[in-house]
Amino acid sequence: MARPLRIEYPGAWYHVMNRGRRSEEIFFDKKDYLVFVNLIKELVELWGVNISAYCLMSNHYHILLQTPKGNLSRVMRHLNSIYTQRFNARHGLDGSLFKGRYKSILVHHDSYLLELTRYIHQNPVKAGMVKKMEDYSWSSYKGYLSYSKGWDWLYKDIVFSMITKKKKGRLKPFIEFMEKDESGEISSIFSSSKLPSILGPKDFITKIREKYYFDNKLEDIPDVKILSPDPDVIIKNVCLYYKVNTSDLMIKRRGWFNKARDVSIYLIRYICNETLNDIAELFEMNTYSAVSSAYLKVKVLINKDKKIKKDIEHLINKISKGQKQT
Repeated sequence: MARPLRIEYPGAWYHVMNRGRRSEEIFFDKKDYLVFVNLIKELVELWGVNISAYCLMSNHYHILLQTPKGNLSRVMRHLNSIYTQRFNARHGLDGSLFKGRYKSILVHHDSYLLELTRYIHQNPVKAGMVKKMEDYSWSSYKGYLSYSKGWDWLYKDIVFSMITKKKKGRLKPFIEFMEKDESGEISSIFSSSKLPSILGPKDFITKIREKYYFDNKLEDIPDVKILSPDPDVIIKNVCLYYKVNTSDLMIKRRGWFNKARDVSIYLIRYICNETLNDIAELFEMNTYSAVSSAYLKVKVLINKDKKIKKDIEHLINKISKGQKQT
């Protein structure tokens, strides 16, 4: 399975999270929580990140952060690997602690920073662990309520400034906002089994797609699935180009080359990096090996048949332009 493309650039904001393998606990006691919080503080000092919110639950964590240096992967590798080492050493364990790589959502901060700050801090309340956000010890919410210099490392001014430009009396409107129910959009996003890779308005998502997907050569980006168009978009373009109906793509005859279908399969596999099984289901094919054969057939023809090669190049260009306009 392809790994998601990590989009990194200076100043980018992310909501990052990770979970214990098999949903097991990653914090056994108070000492574990303290170790992790201290590691978060180290990220600020060592890697120059800005941490605006965090919440540590028993089997997972949430962090809202900005990377002025565009170094998310390096930052998260440090956090997860060092914590795993210290956790295993403390408890006499070995092996991986987390369920694979961390998940990250690239966030347009003007639109979603406040919403995500509230979502993160409300986690313990929704889980029934506490009645009020300020009662939970292992989140950054207390840092927003405190005037102690011990919380100076928390990057909270940007959150406050989005609620009010006045520094005096800003705590009251902040608390009022935080105690409101989260938006329906945020609820639907985090209740879904598949989280988005980018969160923001259409123009923001379009710019990211242009810069990190279609403006790069496809062969140079093996892990582009999260930014690629839906297979339906590819099928629609292929049908228009070859002047066939979608139903024609489902026709199967022994020894007959269904060009439109096989080109669709090739492009869906090449651009979207969909699995062979998923493509087989999409085209009502019995086995994934049939999909593999169709893909390889077109791949070979591209080097032998100038017309097929021209068709593929035209379709990729057409789909690319279509994505930039959405």
